[in-house]
Amino acid sequence: MLIDKVKKVIEEENLIEPKDKIVVGVSGGPDSICLLHILERLKKQGLLFEICVAHINHMIRPKSILDEEYVENYCKKNNIPVFIKRVKVENIAKQERMGTEEAGRKVRYDYFNEIMHKTKSNKIATAHNANDNAETILLNIIRGTGITGLKGIEIKNNNIIRPLINISRDEIEKYCIENKLNPCRDESNVELIYQRNKIRNVVIPYVEKEFNPNFVKTVNRLSQIAKEESKYIEKQTQNAYIEVLKNEYENKIILDLRKFNLLEKVIKKSIVRYTIDRILGNTLGIQNINIEDIITLCKRNIGNKFLTPNKKIKISIKNKSIVFEKI
Repeated sequence: MLIDKVKKVIEEENLIEPKDKIVVGVSGGPDSICLLHILERLKKQGLLFEICVAHINHMIRPKSILDEEYVENYCKKNNIPVFIKRVKVENIAKQERMGTEEAGRKVRYDYFNEIMHKTKSNKIATAHNANDNAETILLNIIRGTGITGLKGIEIKNNNIIRPLINISRDEIEKYCIENKLNPCRDESNVELIYQRNKIRNVVIPYVEKEFNPNFVKTVNRLSQIAKEESKYIEKQTQNAYIEVLKNEYENKIILDLRKFNLLEKVIKKSIVRYTIDRILGNTLGIQNINIEDIITLCKRNIGNKFLTPNKKIKISIKNKSIVFEKI
């Protein structure tokens, strides 16, 4: 049974511990409703944790109000605390000069964190599944990625947990039918205006039909291998970062140029990503070609030259140092 499969993952990965208070991100679609239903059943089986629901209405689709009402009614029927917020994501995207998908993600996680603090919870659960992971990896490959991008979506990232990350979309759909959950359907998921939808509805079905019917499973195996190898590289990167670090401020990090240039290239690339992540909190928009350009800049040791790979960070060479500055 699917619930047993999810329970096993939760136990093996220590995703949920006794007395945890979890904010569950619920859109009203099959994935999130499946997750919510399973967490409810696990509570009834005796697992000692509390849940509440956070729902964001992006106000992009005319039918989004139906999703909101579905989530609200489901939670009231099952006595689950629910928090709902309406945000015009398209306006946020224009104001922040970012894509609609990126803006939606930022709004969601900001709200999840807000509810987590408001309810004194300690974890956030999202319903990312094996198909989402495969799609993310393929998008990363298309954009240009290293081993970090091949890892895909982490099952646990700080206080965020993803109990369904090893579960396929087919399994989720089957679970919803068996339990008569009747989740909402986002009609925009079949529109080919977003890159992820093209991967989901065109690329993956084509590869499954013409080359490998188990393509999603294959990509997820690649993800697991990348995660295992990445752990070793991350450990070496953190040790090397300490060696080359000169100064670290809130919006600026300074590395020793000479020591950096003596490192193996694979560690150099990893240190660049690690440093950018420490300043920005992510490496969105940073592609492998950007990393190569930064390493070349350091190797040539040319002063008064700088790079702005994603318009949020500036990397320059000054006084025998590499300076990473948040813009």
